[in-house]
Amino acid sequence: MGQENVMGQAVGMVGVGVMGFAMAANLRQAGFEVVGYDPVPAAIARLAGIGASGVGSARAVAEACSIVILSLPSSQALAAAVEGDTGLAAAATEGLVAIECSTLPLADKRAAFEVMAAAGQTLLDCPLSGTGAQAVVKDLVVFGSGDQAAFERCRPVFEGMSRVQRYLGAFGNGSVMKYLANLLVTIHNVSTAEAMVLGLKAGLDPSLIYDTLADSAGTSRMFQVRGPLMRDASYDTPTFTIRTHLKDLAIIGDFVQELNSPTPLFSAAAQIYHAGAAQGRDMQDTAAVCAVLEGLAGLPSR
Repeated sequence: MGQENVMGQAVGMVGVGVMGFAMAANLRQAGFEVVGYDPVPAAIARLAGIGASGVGSARAVAEACSIVILSLPSSQALAAAVEGDTGLAAAATEGLVAIECSTLPLADKRAAFEVMAAAGQTLLDCPLSGTGAQAVVKDLVVFGSGDQAAFERCRPVFEGMSRVQRYLGAFGNGSVMKYLANLLVTIHNVSTAEAMVLGLKAGLDPSLIYDTLADSAGTSRMFQVRGPLMRDASYDTPTFTIRTHLKDLAIIGDFVQELNSPTPLFSAAAQIYHAGAAQGRDMQDTAAVCAVLEGLAGLPSR
């Protein structure tokens, strides 16, 4: 769908925090109208700055838009957005499609799916791979799952706020793929920190380490994204906090236990994030695992 086709088409946003606001801004730039709701008044107020409209409930968003994106922090927030008199399912909008983009337990997404289905509405499971900083520049990958016709109907919306859109089949496959992606992110982030700390311990300059390895066979996307933060020891303007990542670790851990699948690297890497939280770094960027390992290595604080 070209720019001329989307001009004036309204897309809803329920949840306009870091990720949600970035998506809303990109959708506005792509030519969509955006109508948003967030329980935090300041989040709704930010919408005016990008020419979007704020309303007072998830239901009001759905009554203004037939496609609604959900970007939410918890299962409780998802239930509140879908259920009750102010939820999406109470809207009389014909053909409503809600796109659930959060990383949440699959059982809770399926419960929301049933609520929407009972109201004749469609819920897609479409987690996003990427940080808040990546969301700002549309560097997101959509892991889409659920009704394929609904997914294709939403594709222009996905294209307005993401780099790649993958359709993965039945509802829930998107979440499973996100768990796999976050497992890799967990490990690669710690491996980046481990290499950086070993280099620092050997007396190498952190800029030299980053510049050399970022374009080597040993690089990873996490090395490229989080390596600069580790290089500069800059963790206090987070793209993704340790606290939020610990929520994801718990979700993945429960999923791993359900399947009784061995994840030794993931289990070992997770401990570094817990250590970071124990050291009071829970609101810092996940790149702060580098500072945790520097402490373990006996290096002075940078």
